[in-house]
Amino acid sequence: MGSIVCMNGDFKEQSSATISVYDHGLLYGDGVYEGLRCYSGYVFQMNEHLDRLLRSAKSLRIDLPYSKEQIGELILQTLRKNHLHNAYIRLIVTRGVGPIGPDPRTCKNPNLIIIVEDLPNVHGAAGKQKGLSLVIVSTRRDAVDATSHEIKSLNYINSILAKMEANDYQADDAIMLDPRGFISESTICNVFMVQKNKLVTPGSASGILSGITRQNVIEIAQEQNIEVVERDITPYELIHADEVFLTGTHAEIVGVVRINNLPIANGEVGKITKEIIANFQKRIANPRYGTPVYQPAEQGEMSNA
Repeated sequence: MGSIVCMNGDFKEQSSATISVYDHGLLYGDGVYEGLRCYSGYVFQMNEHLDRLLRSAKSLRIDLPYSKEQIGELILQTLRKNHLHNAYIRLIVTRGVGPIGPDPRTCKNPNLIIIVEDLPNVHGAAGKQKGLSLVIVSTRRDAVDATSHEIKSLNYINSILAKMEANDYQADDAIMLDPRGFISESTICNVFMVQKNKLVTPGSASGILSGITRQNVIEIAQEQNIEVVERDITPYELIHADEVFLTGTHAEIVGVVRINNLPIANGEVGKITKEIIANFQKRIANPRYGTPVYQPAEQGEMSNA
């Protein structure tokens, strides 16, 4: 038996959780999504993720028939129905069904889909332990006045093209530049570098998504009295940084040890990166940052299962 999927408030078996071929999410990539994580029975920073989902939907003028609170409760119900304590959560909003043609006014009812699965880190245990090898690819991140990556949309062609280039180079992932030639993001992650004990990361002008994990890293660094700077980063600077790491909900935090087949510093995951990872692990284990899925009695039962 497969997992239970939430479709517009109804719960269906994975095999019967289907969508129309006339949905504009399929026809045109017209929709938005969020990736969340549940750790030990708590959905990590659910409010922050739902706020971003609503901002993305507003940017695309998608009128959701659900409140933030209703969507949050559907997430929790989906986790309960799947009896999951730890999970990756994919929350999808499509424009809805309409005739062929990109005019969004022809679609009357958006679709809300919630998928929950016990998925590992996207780069795997080996990637987290040993660090990643990346390549700076020719595919550029779209300009901020084009398909803005500040909107977490279903349109991922930009990242898919970059990932194919990385595959051709047998690298773990790609680093994409913005239209000006500065560092933007990896295919699905924000980029950080350590330079002379400062943490440096591209800002929104470089076409990045303002990641939830990215914001956690900034807060953790500030708690450790590490100065954080948001500015343009050149490819040369990144390759010659003291440390480099990526952040994202599905990736969490993972060190980078090579770029363009050149080692970053000594070619190992750096000291500050490891400290930030350790502090992030403490944060995700802290109920203060999460929304409980189960009642206290249920939490205990599942912990003992």
